[in-house]
Amino acid sequence: MNVQSPKKLLPKDYATDQDVRWCPGCGDYAILRGVQKALADMGADPANTVFVSGIGCAARFPYYVATYGFHTIHGRAPSVATGVKLANPNLTVFVVGGDGDGLSIGGNHTMHAIRRNIDINYLLFNNEIYGLTKGQYSPTSRLGTRSPSTPTGSIDPPVSALQFAMGANARFIARTIDRRQDHMPAIVARAAAHKGCSFVEIIQNCIVYNDGAFDSFAEKDVKDEQQLELVHGKPMLFGKAKNKGIRFNPKTMSLEIVTIGENGISAADIIVHDETNRMLAVMLCQLEPPNFPVPIGVIYCNPAPQPYETAVWAQIATAKEKLKGKPADLNAMLRKGATWTVAG
Repeated sequence: MNVQSPKKLLPKDYATDQDVRWCPGCGDYAILRGVQKALADMGADPANTVFVSGIGCAARFPYYVATYGFHTIHGRAPSVATGVKLANPNLTVFVVGGDGDGLSIGGNHTMHAIRRNIDINYLLFNNEIYGLTKGQYSPTSRLGTRSPSTPTGSIDPPVSALQFAMGANARFIARTIDRRQDHMPAIVARAAAHKGCSFVEIIQNCIVYNDGAFDSFAEKDVKDEQQLELVHGKPMLFGKAKNKGIRFNPKTMSLEIVTIGENGISAADIIVHDETNRMLAVMLCQLEPPNFPVPIGVIYCNPAPQPYETAVWAQIATAKEKLKGKPADLNAMLRKGATWTVAG
């Protein structure tokens, strides 16, 4: 839900008086700027907006946004956010957390927030490393990652944040990149407008412990060739000349890269993005470099008939109706039904 501000606000109006304390050059600065712009573009009312975080570098976020906020405990931000939304469904609620906070100790809580479809917006900052605790490998770290906890290289297969969300039956999945200030605010605003749980992976550079991990596709001079920017109803084209595209190969039942004008390929062969198509979204979530460009944008958006909190409040209303105005008797409720007495 997006509760509108009674007056027009600018991005700077969503900044607090707190000193922003991240490492110089951290991608979190760019994300903060992008989110503040998104809030201004949405016209979000600070009095009805809440940011909830867990533990980690990203968890400092609520201090720097002039809204309500909770800095909670490691991995439990989705649970606290669920409580906030259930208590007041009219609030716009964001969860911010890193890949370790959200997919390791908090993986269980993240999964259940997604599958319940509570109307919160999860912004997962993915830098593929633990930053605050000094560079240990995280659930999304790549094979071979050398870190204080894996000095000879990680042997754990990494978690795909997008595939995790898809497996939990997310109804809104998107991805953006910290340095794409021309892209991120619109994605955050789209997520906030979605009725139900939205999951947005934000690729974020950790300049101290994992610097340059995403340069192969995030750098300005390679982004045209290495990023697949998805737009609903538009063909999946990429490349500086927009002559490369994604085609479905019925023989292999998979997606492949083709070039228009080669081997009889025409524009008609390129898939037109349909963000409501779950099977297409599943395949897009599996595209990874270096074999494919990195998909960014809204990958899947198919709202459910109602979000979780609507169903909860409907149950409460039904229970109250059954009481027919009589006061509830908690003591009697606890003692009705199957009870037993233990003899002396």
